[in-house]
Amino acid sequence: MINTSILILTKNGGPEVKSCLEAVYNQTAISQAEVIIVDSGSTDGTLEIMKGFPACLHQIRPETFHHARTRNLIASLAKGEILVLLSQDAIPSSNSWLQALAANFADTTVGAVYGRQVPKPGSSLEREDALNTVYGTQRVVKDPAQRNGLGYRFYHFSDANAAIRRDVWQETGFPEDLRVFEDLGIAKRILDGGWKIVYEPEACVFHSHHHTTLGLFKRYFDIGYTLRRLQLWNAHSTRSSLVRDAVGLLSNKVRRIKRKGDVRRAGLALAQDVAKSAGLFLGLQQAYLPSALKRHLSAHHICEGSNPGATE
Repeated sequence: MINTSILILTKNGGPEVKSCLEAVYNQTAISQAEVIIVDSGSTDGTLEIMKGFPACLHQIRPETFHHARTRNLIASLAKGEILVLLSQDAIPSSNSWLQALAANFADTTVGAVYGRQVPKPGSSLEREDALNTVYGTQRVVKDPAQRNGLGYRFYHFSDANAAIRRDVWQETGFPEDLRVFEDLGIAKRILDGGWKIVYEPEACVFHSHHHTTLGLFKRYFDIGYTLRRLQLWNAHSTRSSLVRDAVGLLSNKVRRIKRKGDVRRAGLALAQDVAKSAGLFLGLQQAYLPSALKRHLSAHHICEGSNPGATE
């Protein structure tokens, strides 16, 4: 077991923080790991929950939180060779989660690993289908020398459940010019630097959010914008692979609508998939939109010409 540091950012996580930490401290390899938490202004009892665990707590002011900069901060506090990043609401599904992540670094060409995310009970059909599409059951090694024919998934990476070799993070860092999708940005830096990224389905967590239809539209507008900004939308394979997955998701919803008893849930999911596609398309074309409209369409006000405070 390689020496690891488990890094968690928190703010008003409530009971899910407790569930997360209980699962972390139940890991078979936890005796060889340190746990560091950076909290950005919790007021709901999260701090009291954390006092029940032997984690190292560092607090920052809420207004200083920034997705990339704060992750660089917490990484700088760590001592481990492997930096494990875990969202406060991501719950490891077994006591071998940590070991499954870390084992991949036995290959010295692997720079980062990310694990599977499965929807929590009660998740929307849209989230179930989306997560099941992106996080499959097969292990994948993303090799920059081959590119694997993965299309848009080649650069996919989620720091809600991931690990990065410390010297790779020191070489790349999370890109602080991005307000959100900093995980996409660092994945590009890692792969473009010649390191491999592994998708490890055995390192599984329960993790999903409840999104409104408008919220999904705005989120995918930001994804489209970020893909353009990072120049990840140039290759034909990127476009065709994303279109293929989008058509598959829509077709799945249509099939569900035809089944009795599933019409209302599937209909909402179908509308959400359409909203995501529309948001992504507009985000990719944001250069042709007026600044005032872009600020309205973006969930995080990430387009040029806007300057609100960073959001969590």
